[in-house]
Amino acid sequence: MNIAYLYPWDVVGDPTAPGRIADLGVEAVALAASYHSTRAATPYHPNHRVLDVAHSAFYLPVRPEAWGPLIPATPTWTTPDAYLTARDALKAAGLKVLAWTVLTHNSYLGSKHPGIATRNAFGDLYPHALCPAHPEVVDYCERLVREILTVGEPDGLILESCGPMGFGHQNMHEKTAGADWNGPLGDLLSLCFCTACAPQYPETTQEHVKQVVDTQPNPVTTEQALADHAQSVQEVRLSLSTHLRQRLITIAHELSPETPITLHANPDPWAAGAFAALPNGEPGADVLVGNCWGDPASDADRLTTLANMATPAENSATPQRIGAYVLALPPRPADATVLADQIATYAKAGATEFHLYHAGLASPARLSALREALNR
Repeated sequence: MNIAYLYPWDVVGDPTAPGRIADLGVEAVALAASYHSTRAATPYHPNHRVLDVAHSAFYLPVRPEAWGPLIPATPTWTTPDAYLTARDALKAAGLKVLAWTVLTHNSYLGSKHPGIATRNAFGDLYPHALCPAHPEVVDYCERLVREILTVGEPDGLILESCGPMGFGHQNMHEKTAGADWNGPLGDLLSLCFCTACAPQYPETTQEHVKQVVDTQPNPVTTEQALADHAQSVQEVRLSLSTHLRQRLITIAHELSPETPITLHANPDPWAAGAFAALPNGEPGADVLVGNCWGDPASDADRLTTLANMATPAENSATPQRIGAYVLALPPRPADATVLADQIATYAKAGATEFHLYHAGLASPARLSALREALNR
């Protein structure tokens, strides 16, 4: 199955959008129901070309009675019911609509409630990263999924950032690359030492992490960087993702047992961010999607690892499907042959779904290349 990713504002106010997306040859749209801040191009919209999405927002009506301590923001750059309006227009064009749900990536709530956001070993706050070690964060994510399934009535649920976020953010004119905090050092700076996380680690973990980051010994692996702390820290981190993921899957199955669940996942046990760590699989999901934005060979290896852990889903007689999150934007060229070759590589690695990022942001030349690649 081919799935195009879209924002609600790509459709709301543009009557030509549903037909344009259907003409790509996709069967479904991943439509953002909850999303973080961004600055987005809108190459086709009759009313604007660039949209400044100032903060994270929820694109269904925010019903006060549905929320607890954490209440999502309503957008001011599009209508409060933008998801519903876009959903109906896309379904009228014959497309399925999956609710693209961003969970712990929320700078609006992290800035408003810094006590539940991630803090690194130096005490620096990551307001974009809600920490799922806090019950309030898990409660918010549960309520988010309930509202989307109840009010949004999607054809499928996509869970993104379903676990701890990390050091990398790609926002606010990111200026961190020169410090060379990548690889294991980036993993260390992704560890949370907030009031809920820090007590769960061995006593000297925080000082050890600070020392390694400051001395930069260039460790080959995260396990080497953490030394004797590695196993304990990894268990804590994975437990946060596992608890959140399984709570949300349980709620989704209770509310809408026939709605398929897609996880943005990474088999790397130290992964943090939009594609949460999933080294041991998840039988409660129907689709496991791996990120394919880097070197195609490395991306294919990641997909193969996910495919090897696939099992029949709990609520289905069919095996889990593997999805490839295919980048159709720069630095990828607007070239149908290149895109088709990459899709073929990912198919050989085990992918049977192709999640195409991003049909709303792509230029006409890129959409044309994407259409041709899918036809091949």
